Formats: sequence, structure tokens, C-alpha cells
Amino acid sequence: MKRIFHIGVGNFFRAHQAVFTQGLAGWEIVGASLRSPHMAEALAAQGGAYTLAVKDRSGTQFQKIDVLKDVLVAPRDPDAALQRIADPATVIVTITVTENGYCLAPDGTLDLSNEGVALDLDTGAAVTLPALLARGLARRRKAKAGPITVMSCDNLAENGRKLGAAVKAFAKAAGLDADVTAPDFVRFPNAMVDRITPATTDALRQEVADQTGWADAAPVETEAFAEWVIEDDFAGPRPDWERSGAVFVEDVAPFEMRKLRMLNGAHSYLAYTGQMAGHTYVHEAIADPELRADVRNLFSVVQATLPVTSARDADAYGRALVERFENPGLKHELAQIAQDGSLKIPIRWGNLPRHGRGMLLLSKGLSAWVAWVCREVAAGRPVQDPSAARIAEVCKGCEIPEGAVPDLLGLIFPESEATLLVGDVRNAVRHVGVN
Repeated sequence: MKRIFHIGVGNFFRAHQAVFTQGLAGWEIVGASLRSPHMAEALAAQGGAYTLAVKDRSGTQFQKIDVLKDVLVAPRDPDAALQRIADPATVIVTITVTENGYCLAPDGTLDLSNEGVALDLDTGAAVTLPALLARGLARRRKAKAGPITVMSCDNLAENGRKLGAAVKAFAKAAGLDADVTAPDFVRFPNAMVDRITPATTDALRQEVADQTGWADAAPVETEAFAEWVIEDDFAGPRPDWERSGAVFVEDVAPFEMRKLRMLNGAHSYLAYTGQMAGHTYVHEAIADPELRADVRNLFSVVQATLPVTSARDADAYGRALVERFENPGLKHELAQIAQDGSLKIPIRWGNLPRHGRGMLLLSKGLSAWVAWVCREVAAGRPVQDPSAARIAEVCKGCEIPEGAVPDLLGLIFPESEATLLVGDVRNAVRHVGVN
């Protein structure tokens, strides 16, 4: 039995990579939580099994997923996680820890000043993702356990390349043997993943119990659509994910750009403008005529920034996205998408043109983000963001959102670019409705 070690056992992994692997003979997954123990504990109590609820306009289909055979909490037992990477049975490591988990600086390289990374370097620990992978690979190399593939499944442009560079940078800073990231030993393929997956609610747990008779503590709901585009660059064996619908290509970049700039870009746009317009869910926001028109304009503007290979079907892709956003079966909360905005916004909106409709949409989106974080801080609600402390400090120091614009833009853009955007965003903030 060949094994995949997956880091980050949240809902997206359980609705995507685990489902693609379910039923493929000869493969199993062992998971690990990198932060919170709650999901790992819930899954471990159920032997790793859980219910997948696939929702569309026709109703809900329930499926039991049981490919996950064990779940670890890495911070509690880092040695066990390191040993899983070093185990010869493990031939692939997959990762879903969100953009924040990679500990990258704004230029996409490892942030050696990151508090967690610095602590791992000082203490020899393996709490952050780059440390866990680098030290796990070093142990595997020493054990002569064979080559391995490490694959990011998060929404980062060139995610495999950036992950590989971050692991290499940590290994160098930690004084580990350079061979731990040698191409003949480990590969870091790029990958693009796509499946809308809301957070689990008590209502979903009750629905699963009512419909299946199983009091599942960790069900996950998702849409019928799923896509996985993978660079065919593996150091060893891999599952026949093609049988589950995955696509293997030489270059993931065109697919990656289209998804990040269209789906993720529109999601973030709706997350902030939608909440400021009084909406709670994605399907409510896309039903708002003004926001719907904005999203269609966003797709049109983004299409001009895409390579030919993905631009030619961008119209059809955009129409399909609107239909997916309209799905009333998924209660996808805008507040969930709004998390980690200071990291997501540069990735998702960074290529919008700084003129014409592109500038209008960028200003409106940024002004909604500014207004939203200021509203959350004023209400005493925590903003989940790696820059949360600075965001709170800035917002508390300003009587009106316009005053917070320069400092908040400085958190997500280089100084020169933030300065150029301040005037337009300040003007747009004055017109943001607060509901």
C-alpha cells in the first residue's frame, strides 16, 4: 500500500484531494493538522471517515469517504509527522494550509524574519510548514527511504516552485545538507485546484444525521464541480488521479492564472463588497444586480491579462462561474472568503489594470476591504489575517475609514504602488454603503 501524507486536514482537502484518491486501489492517506487539533480529533474519533455532501440545484448526494486512515496533530507530536515524511511507504506529500501557512515574504520567498520560522531555526523545531518539510526530507534522505514528491494544493501562483524554494531556503538557513532538496530526491510540481467548499455548520451535521443516520462530527459540503490540474513532474509513483478526473499537463500556469484571477478574484471582490452591501452568502451577493455586473466586468477585464491558452475559453469559464456562485445549496459565507485579505488581495487582484474599468474595480474592491476591516474592528470582532494586529491598530486610530487607507494599502502593496492607489481608494471609500 502506497501512502500520501497530507498536511492540513481542513474542508478543502476533504472535498478535493481525498475525494480524487478515494477508491483508487493501492493508495491511502495519512493526514496531519498543522495548527488546530479540533478537526484532527474529530476525524480520528471516526477512524478518519466522514461524509461528503455534494449540493446542487437538484438536491444533495451523500458519500462516505474513508481513504483517510490516520490523522496526526503535528504540533503535539512533531516527531511523528517527521517520521511519516521519512517513511518509505510515503511517496507523496500534499499540502493545503492556505496562503498564510507558507510563511512567505511579499516577494514570494521564505520570510526568515517570520516569528514561527525564526523560532524553528533557533530551537531546531519543526512547527512551520517549511521547517516540517525540510527536517522531514533531511530525515528521509538520511534513512535512504527513496525519492518523494511534495505538492502544494493551495491558491498560490507557481505554488510548487515557491514551496520548493521556501523549503530549500529553510534547509540552507538551518544548516541542513543541500541534498535534501536535490531534484533526484524530491520534486515540487505546480498544481491548480478548484472546488467551492464552505465551512461545516451544525445545520450540515444535523442534515447528515437525518439523511444518513450517522452522527458525523466532521461532514463537509461542496459543489458538484471539481478540477485538479497537475504538472506531470513526480519523483516516484503517483495515483491514477486521471480516473477521478484530474488532468496532467506540462505547464499549469495558464489554468492557474485563470482560476486565481477569475474565480478567486471574484470571490474576494464579492466577500467585501457583498458584506458591505448587507449580504451574507455568495449566492446572495451574485444575485445583487450591481455586484453581478461588477463580476462580469471583472471577468472581461481579467481576460485581457491571461495567456492565449486560457483566455480563449474565459467567456465560457466566466459564465460557468456565475452559475456556480448562484448555487443556493451551498451556504458559502462571504466572511469565510474574506479571511486573510492582506495575503489574498495582491495575488487575486494584483494583475488588474491600473486604468479604465480595471482601476474602477480595483478601487471599489479595495475600498470595500478597508471599510469592512474598519467596521469589524469598530464592532470588536477579530479580523482573521496575518496582519490582524496592525489592521486593528490602524483602524482604531482613525475616526473614519478614509483615514486608514494609506496605512492599510501599505500592508498589501509596495510603498510606491500603495501611494499611487491612495487617492482613488480614498474617494471610493466615501461611497461604500454600510449595511
